[in-house]
Parts: sequence; structure tokens; C-alpha cells
Amino acid sequence: MDALVIAAGLPALGWALHGGLLLRRLATARRDPLTGLHTRSGWTARAEHLMARHPSALVVLVDLDDFKAINDTHGHAAGDSVLTATAHRLATWCGRHGIAARLGGDEFAAIVTDPDHTAGLSALRAALDEPVTHNSHVLRVSASVGHCSREHLPVPVLTDALSAADMSMYAAKGHGRRNTR
Repeated sequence: MDALVIAAGLPALGWALHGGLLLRRLATARRDPLTGLHTRSGWTARAEHLMARHPSALVVLVDLDDFKAINDTHGHAAGDSVLTATAHRLATWCGRHGIAARLGGDEFAAIVTDPDHTAGLSALRAALDEPVTHNSHVLRVSASVGHCSREHLPVPVLTDALSAADMSMYAAKGHGRRNTR
């Protein structure tokens, strides 16, 4: 009888282990391995949910200025240090009232449910413009920041907020690096 119970339980145990591994892989796929932030797909699903539920939500896009020059001059490890520092600074700025993501390359996004619970966009820009030290080299870093408040959208959907924040970010770049719009 014991052998029969064991034989019946082994497939269930196998499926449970397999399911756990799949869940872990899925969670890993939704996180950027370098920065630990959400990836685009992981962030988008959560951001859409937050946009729908929070009337004062704010979407922020960040693009590092002249990032290629850091990689070309100091190497990819230095670039990785800058990306990691940027991710940490953005996530810290969001705090528990939002989520941050690395969309790819040197582009980041965040959504905060209540901007009044952050230090403000000028504080974010100042934090992102802080130098990063890598192998005793001080790397100058700057970022352009664009944003869009849900309140300013005729239809409060994430795609429209991202488009507006993108236009805002490129308007900031048009006024020179290290800008917020």
C-alpha cells in the first residue's frame, strides 16, 4: 500500500516542482538582470493597472544623455555601473508609491501613483545627474526626463501617457542636456 501511495504522489510532486521552476523563470524574465528593475513587459502590465486606479498618476521617462560615450571611453563595465546607479536612483525616487523599469539600453520609465509623495521632478533630475564612481573614475552622468500626468490626458491610458512623456523628454533634450519637461 505504501508503494502505491508513493507511486501516485511522485507525478504530483514532479508537477509541483516544475510549476515552481516555471514561476521563478517568469518572475526572472520580468526583471532586468543588471538593474533588478522591471522589464518593459513586466512594468507595462503593472503600470496600466496603476493608471486605471489612480487619478493623480504620473508617468516619467528617463533617457541617459551621451551614454554611448561612457561605454566607448570607460568600457561596458563602467556603463553597467551607470545603469545600475540610475536604476537605484529612480527606484528610490519612486519609493513605495510607484514602480520603475528599464525599458532597454539607457531608457527607463516609472509611474508614481501620487507625485506628492515623491521629492519632485527637480529632485529626480538632480539625483540622476549625480556623478557615478567606477574603478576610481568619476563619471559625469546626465539624463533627460519627460513626464505626463494622467490628469492631462483626454483618455487616461498608459500608451498615451508614454507618448506624451516621450514628447516631453525630447523637448527637454531640444533645450540642451540635463533638462526636465
